[in-house]
Amino acid sequence: MTNLTSHPQRNTIRLQLRQNLLLTALQRDQWDELEPALVVGEYRKGDHLVHQGDEEMEQFFILDGMVKRVVSNPEGREMILRFAGDAEMDTSYAAWRLRTPIPYSIVAVTRVRTAELPMPQWVEFLSRHEDVKQRFEYEVMKLMSEVMAHSITLHLLDAPGRLSRFRRKHPELAGRIPKKELAAYLNLTPETLSRLKRKFGRNF
Repeated sequence: MTNLTSHPQRNTIRLQLRQNLLLTALQRDQWDELEPALVVGEYRKGDHLVHQGDEEMEQFFILDGMVKRVVSNPEGREMILRFAGDAEMDTSYAAWRLRTPIPYSIVAVTRVRTAELPMPQWVEFLSRHEDVKQRFEYEVMKLMSEVMAHSITLHLLDAPGRLSRFRRKHPELAGRIPKKELAAYLNLTPETLSRLKRKFGRNF
């Protein structure tokens, strides 16, 4: 981990942060306050950013690459809850507010670079900037709604319906998610996913 302010690519990273969906509206004084708290994380494919059950929590702003939220049971069966890529975020804020361990892992799907800070520092920052806090909590609610909608989709839609909904809801992820990961997310075998993609007749 390297502090953003001393990172050799800090100017490029600052530009990437300003494109983040949550941070794009920050004012100059807010940037000046937040940047010294950020560190830059580098993760390889398969690395855990956080583990299910962790009690030390972080706020992540994704600069490059893609991560997934994953839950697993004691037998090792996994379910992918969502993906997040460039200019998005992931967080353990809800667990922080509920004072519970993190109920999922965050795992790198590809090589990933993040700007991140411990949750206590992020919460302190939010407490001083009500406008940022409101935008952030709205985004957290959207994430939770997205995860719930995905869980319902797995129960109510057949395999073609699941893929069709994903294509409609997440066109920005077209071609970016490895087939094995996308199949797991949709609760399909890779072979079934390949067959459906041929049937749809598009490169997705």
